[in-house]
Amino acid sequence: MSWVTTTLSSTLGRKVVMSLTGLFLCTFLVVHLIGNLQLFKGDEGQAFNEYSYFMTHNPLIKTISYLLYTSIIVHAIMALVLTRHNQASRPVKYAYARPEANSHWTSRNMGILGTILLIFIVIHMRTFWYTMHFGPVALSGETITAGTIPEVTYDGEPIKDLYSVVEFAFSHAWYVILYVLSMAALSFHLVHGFQSGFQTLGLRHKKYSPLIEWVGTYVFGIVIPALFAAMPVYMYLKVHHILF
Repeated sequence: MSWVTTTLSSTLGRKVVMSLTGLFLCTFLVVHLIGNLQLFKGDEGQAFNEYSYFMTHNPLIKTISYLLYTSIIVHAIMALVLTRHNQASRPVKYAYARPEANSHWTSRNMGILGTILLIFIVIHMRTFWYTMHFGPVALSGETITAGTIPEVTYDGEPIKDLYSVVEFAFSHAWYVILYVLSMAALSFHLVHGFQSGFQTLGLRHKKYSPLIEWVGTYVFGIVIPALFAAMPVYMYLKVHHILF
């Protein structure tokens, strides 16, 4: 295990770990988005609940989920350690500096963006993940309240109705606003993070760097955050019978 200690004690090793966990989280975002797009189906949540049931009962997915939780924690810790190291390496700022001339705004504020996203993840997992796994099941006919989850029937068996939890959460304007603002932070975070991840791993080359930049900017920087942000807005409008 000495190689683990050596890797985590060096700046380059920490950057590599941060890049690997970051790119893994990017992959998760794609899978998570595909599943959550079931919310747009006009089937009163049947497809979304079936997807949720599969994700919480498939042994392989459950195993991968632990890797996901670990990646989030390790990514955040590496970011904090690297930020503190950079600050310690330059305790006195230059009398005159123009960082905007040498780096993009996103690269200079990855710590702020990451902190916003970490806070959002905690709230998001408390609202949905914790409720799905540990929330008490509401009685038949009982109005759903925060922290409770009703049941529906799937293949003749009762399963937890996560769609109703999503409806309840996104019926609140403050939560929709928080979600949309967090997706804006995610957009800026991914524009820089996706490309820098490949650069740290030495996987950028003049032949395919334009493709990496395009995917990082348009797919992860625009399309994915926009689709995630569209979900709470759509659900809010639907729940309050606005435009629907």
